[in-house]
Amino acid sequence: MSTTLHQDLVEDATITTRIDLHRSGCSCALHGRRLFTGLLAGAAATAALPALARDGVEVGGNSKFTKLVSAEQVESAAQEQYLQMRQEASSKRALAPANHPQQQRLQAIADRLIPYTYEWNPRARNWTWQVSLIGSKELNAFCMPGGKIAFYLGILQTLQLSDEEVAMIMGHEMAHALREHARERMGKQTATRGAIELGAAIFGLGGLARSAADIGGQLLTLKYGRDDESEADLVGMELAARSGYNPRAGVSLWQKMAEASKGAPPQFLSTHPSSSTRIQDIEANLPKVEPLYARAARPPRVFGPPSLRGAAG
Repeated sequence: MSTTLHQDLVEDATITTRIDLHRSGCSCALHGRRLFTGLLAGAAATAALPALARDGVEVGGNSKFTKLVSAEQVESAAQEQYLQMRQEASSKRALAPANHPQQQRLQAIADRLIPYTYEWNPRARNWTWQVSLIGSKELNAFCMPGGKIAFYLGILQTLQLSDEEVAMIMGHEMAHALREHARERMGKQTATRGAIELGAAIFGLGGLARSAADIGGQLLTLKYGRDDESEADLVGMELAARSGYNPRAGVSLWQKMAEASKGAPPQFLSTHPSSSTRIQDIEANLPKVEPLYARAARPPRVFGPPSLRGAAG
């Protein structure tokens, strides 16, 4: 059932704080260079990594490139950016209060998913998870390193997302943070600095300390690759299924995304590669996660999307 919105929440704010962790197709000079790892150390960085698996959902171990950048620094920089975004939204009366129906909805879904994140990344148990609803018409959502989640009202309202579809997006975004895709990408950027620095880091001969400002700047420009996106889809489906949300909602979600992309591509799609093969991949992975959903407890409450009529509805 659709829920109305608070009269006090601005619904069409423009948020200028840049949060862009996974735009695809980077063409910057750095990524235009051939990674040294592709010439010599790529196999050393990825081979023999133990697979992480739970009930048939299997992914590779975390890339050794993550060790080139401090997890604490990445999470600290993400927290600072997230705080800046919240402060900007609050100054524009576009940060939903705790008692907003859709904020309560997002928090309830997150509360169900979070306990299932710990086995994917032990650090997640100690993260200060946070969920924010931003009053903007943009179709966007993300989860930053350290468990900082945000949904823009536009993606909930325009696409009329069900709770299951919200869980698919949230699980997907959580997966990027859990699998430390941002940290891995930073490590790969660090590797381009040269063979000597890379060799020293891998063999423990010296660190590559990065300033908080440097890491924060990278968080603004990182691009997730297709492999990252596929992995996040699978891990996100697993998290949602264990939490009692039907993973088949991933199909209807991306059908809605495809429909939305017929006009001006929404922000969410600009950072997530979308194609007909994505739905096919999700359907192919359903047998891995549907048994988890079959035995999971169902959410005690169904919230539903906000009304299309907005605050007056």
